[in-house]
Amino acid sequence: MIEITLQNFETEVIAASMTQPILIDFWAPWCGPCKSLGPILEQLEEAYQGRFTLAKINSDEEQQLAQAFGIRSIPTCILMSGGKPVDGFTGAQSAGQIKAFLDKNLPSEGELIAEAEVDEAQSLLQAGDPQAALEKLADALAADPGNDDTRYDYIKLLISLGQLEEAGATLAPKLSEIPRALRFEALGHWLSAIIFASKSPYSTWTIGQFDEKIAKNKRDFDTRFAKARVLMAAGEWTAAMDELLEIIMRDKKWGDEAPRKAMVAIMELLTPPKSKTAAPVPGQTAGGIEVMGKAAAPEDPQAALVSTYRRRLSMMLN
Repeated sequence: MIEITLQNFETEVIAASMTQPILIDFWAPWCGPCKSLGPILEQLEEAYQGRFTLAKINSDEEQQLAQAFGIRSIPTCILMSGGKPVDGFTGAQSAGQIKAFLDKNLPSEGELIAEAEVDEAQSLLQAGDPQAALEKLADALAADPGNDDTRYDYIKLLISLGQLEEAGATLAPKLSEIPRALRFEALGHWLSAIIFASKSPYSTWTIGQFDEKIAKNKRDFDTRFAKARVLMAAGEWTAAMDELLEIIMRDKKWGDEAPRKAMVAIMELLTPPKSKTAAPVPGQTAGGIEVMGKAAAPEDPQAALVSTYRRRLSMMLN
């Protein structure tokens, strides 16, 4: 349990909620229901063993915070996650009612284990040990099979390590869903391109051979698309998108729009993941409460690249 003031609100609530849910208890010393609710919240914080942090705000002493959250009566509890309010309740509640509220909003133990495994995987990747990272992601997926973020990261790393059969098997259930999630469809395009580049008649071609054949007929879309897929398989993303744009510029509908679909897939693969610890942008939150936060970070080069090619594609299609 932590006492919150205007001075430590940014650090102990906004920033801290990026990595762990924070349950804010707005109370006052004169409030009878607050006195009965407080001990229950403290006992549950201990019982939940780190699944959330209890933050208490004395609404009499911190009127600016109470006003910012639109507090009209106390006790009022607001759950913060990702820098913004996600749920809450007003008035004294029983332990059972609060547990139901927490269980609805907090990650399960399996999800917490998976999150820890994913964090270790990211550290291993940064340390240059992708195979160990892959094992951690496999453990995370086993602990929380429904986590699509983990499944995506796991499949993407499998593909990058050349473990295509396992990647295909893990990806298959997501590709059978209707509608398909764009990011899994993008992985499917990438996996297909790698298999194409290794098993098609073009597998032995050099880029020079592709260019020589295209130079004879700039509308040889079969060869252009094959070249783009080979470049995609090699991770030559910019060159692949340039080739795909050449086709789209000349024939938007060619091949049932396969070039457009492949380009959308590449942009999805290149889009940087949202940081779990990024500061929230100031302004109205989903819960209708103004909360303080730092300005958004400048766009990184990879995100800028994706934005550039998204604009180019839009210009070609319009």
